[in-house]
Amino acid sequence: MDVPLSPLGELEAIEAGAYLSKFHLQHVASSPLSRAKFGAQQVLARQPPGDENNNSNDSDNIVIYEGFKELDRGTWCGKTKEEIGADNLARFDACDESITPGGGGESYPTLKSRVLKARDELLSITDVGRASAVVSHLQVTRAMLSEALGMDVTQLAGLKIATASITCVDYCATTGEQVVRFQSFKPECGFKESKDGAN
Repeated sequence: MDVPLSPLGELEAIEAGAYLSKFHLQHVASSPLSRAKFGAQQVLARQPPGDENNNSNDSDNIVIYEGFKELDRGTWCGKTKEEIGADNLARFDACDESITPGGGGESYPTLKSRVLKARDELLSITDVGRASAVVSHLQVTRAMLSEALGMDVTQLAGLKIATASITCVDYCATTGEQVVRFQSFKPECGFKESKDGAN
């Protein structure tokens, strides 16, 4: 479901973009959903000009990856937790694929597989020593972060990620080692606390 950001969400995305202006990003990638593209536009618009080493963004355009879309909840989309049921949600979080919602719904293992494929595609166009940003969604961040932390996919739902927060993972091109530099960092900008029912 392509739901736009709230006014507070837009302000948070602008602040995240401002924070990322201190980094010379090679690529800014995004989910195709409008709320992620809005955030990616804020990041790209605030990127600094090239430095003395010509470290600048390789494109004036956002790189869109279908693999960074939010988890498709299928027939559960638009339903409350009460309507879905605590038992169903617990089984879903435990990766019981028999409970995967119909109507194109995805399980966490399916989500993680497609997210990591998109991540690898982005890494393949990011030069060694450079950084790229992914502007996406809660479950997408959880998928990449859980992989970097070596967590089983059944633990993915327990990761707390703040809205419009920034998570940084270094990837070693030689060994494949993943190092989480920080997670769920939210620039302090004095806004009221946002509410995210998925956390």
